[in-house]
Amino acid sequence: MDNMVRKINPLGFRLGTTQNHHSFWFEHPKYYPAGLQEDQKIRNYIKNYIQRNKKIGFEGIVRIEINKKIDVIEVIIYVGFSIKQDQKQDKNKKDQKQDKNKKNQKQEIEELQKNIQKEFPFVNRKINIAFAIIKKPYQQPIILAEYIALQIKNRVSFRKAMKKAIELAKEAGTEGIKIQIAGRLGGQEIARVEYFREGRIPLQTIRAKIDYSSYTIQTVYGVLGIKIWIFVN
Repeated sequence: MDNMVRKINPLGFRLGTTQNHHSFWFEHPKYYPAGLQEDQKIRNYIKNYIQRNKKIGFEGIVRIEINKKIDVIEVIIYVGFSIKQDQKQDKNKKDQKQDKNKKNQKQEIEELQKNIQKEFPFVNRKINIAFAIIKKPYQQPIILAEYIALQIKNRVSFRKAMKKAIELAKEAGTEGIKIQIAGRLGGQEIARVEYFREGRIPLQTIRAKIDYSSYTIQTVYGVLGIKIWIFVN
């Protein structure tokens, strides 16, 4: 029993100290599971909608916070990137295009709100959706995991993709990063685990600001799993 591995999610381990909840609401214990499932369905619907509709102007979802009140449900979508238009334009044309893009963006957000309202009939509640852009996206493990997944799908070596992700994280000002990837790496028959580490990752220190994300990639050879730990001082 002494040698048994005791693993815990780094985010749940730090909940209430350096990590906060992503849902804010109170419900009777009888209806709590239904509310939890509703939150997950809303998150999945928003992620799929943003992936399909590039007109909305954002990409790289970091997290989705849901705040349920008596008469309104507030949804804040934290994203890593805003899709920018071509810079080589005249100033007047550029301003006109920016105004047009803002109008289209507003229409797409309103369309998303209407679709969610239809998909999930909230009793006497409106839904408000807002977007917030994170200043340093490469400090977020989910952004780095998606970057590695994209590189692997484009037939880039997994080692090269992992090293580049570590470089991006260091440039963003992280204190330490650990990336682990498992599966049939490089198309080999036997699955294995490989990892790269740079800097400090104090997993046992509860007060340490550790961000964590796990991500799966469907490849030709099978499923690969990525885990990323980031220490932000």
